[in-house]
Amino acid sequence: MVEQTATKLHYDIVGSFLRPAQLKEAREKFVAGQIDQSALTAVENSEIKKLVAQEIAAGLQVVTDGEFRRSYWHLDTFWGFAGIEHTRPEHGYFFHDEETRADSARVVGKIAFKPSHPDIQAFKFLQELVADQPGVTARQSIPAPAQFYSELLRGEDNLAALQQVYPDQAELITDIGQAYHDLILTLYQAGCRDLKIDDCTWGMVVDHDFWENQTNGDYDLEELQDIYLQVNNAALSDLPADLRLSTHVCRGNYHSTWAASGGYAPVASHLLAQEKVDAFYLEFDDDRSGDFEPLAEVPAGKKVVLGLVTSKKAQLEQPETLIARIKEAAQEVPLENLSLSTQCGFASTEEGNKLTEDQQWDKIRLVVATAKEVWGE
Repeated sequence: MVEQTATKLHYDIVGSFLRPAQLKEAREKFVAGQIDQSALTAVENSEIKKLVAQEIAAGLQVVTDGEFRRSYWHLDTFWGFAGIEHTRPEHGYFFHDEETRADSARVVGKIAFKPSHPDIQAFKFLQELVADQPGVTARQSIPAPAQFYSELLRGEDNLAALQQVYPDQAELITDIGQAYHDLILTLYQAGCRDLKIDDCTWGMVVDHDFWENQTNGDYDLEELQDIYLQVNNAALSDLPADLRLSTHVCRGNYHSTWAASGGYAPVASHLLAQEKVDAFYLEFDDDRSGDFEPLAEVPAGKKVVLGLVTSKKAQLEQPETLIARIKEAAQEVPLENLSLSTQCGFASTEEGNKLTEDQQWDKIRLVVATAKEVWGE
């Protein structure tokens, strides 16, 4: 079992932060053709430096770049692979009472890792920022291989394109696994020792109504879980022993709204019992997430990070309520293997959730203070 910084702490973050006004303005100018990529990158660099300093000042020992270089938490990574094109379908993703921007990723050739993948340079910059900061770890987050697989099947156009290139699903799963494995190893070579894969597929598949709508009723829960587990574990197998691997699961996070509901019980035997990660970051901020009983499936020694503090709204949770819920979860997983975090990031897309930057940091301080009260660290 990997023992990196995050496994020794009991407070953590999921990773994305609200985009500062200067960064939003620069991205708008870039899209409008008023500035070039180098000018946008300069603003990104400046704002990421400020963010990392804020993270460290808040007491965080695992830091991220806030996903400031991304428009989406997942699509930007997909677009970085060979064999993938950026498309704009008729509809975006359907959330509760809201529809996202319409973007997707479609297969146009065999899928493979490219050394020029944007996540590599993004991590290298972050790593340089913390190189002289003792005790601080740079974390890279990437969307899960299962999320990639799911995107390539989203909508009739994507599915038709996929079948043209990959009539054999086994070959598709192999190529996705290999592309991700190569990406992860390249990140490792760049110094990454803490990698989190973000994965909404498990959070969506537990919602029967969501999948009935997505597939017109034509889906098999067991088959989907088998595929998701296979493609994720293909990417996560045979990796260096000192690379801490974790996964974050939620049910959608866009502009303070959500996409699916349901507890972890239907997927616990696959996700929690069999996925090849060291830690699970799980959404538990409201009743949509279910209870803690499925945590009994987590293998001994693995960590669970409880997402009890919502990133969707500004109101602060009561510390005593959080402490009571942590104690409840400890009936399923030993307290020393639990940690506390927000349930998701603050800006899974560049739009961000409906709270201010000050309120965002209030949430982080609440997580840190509550964890120290519980675990004494």
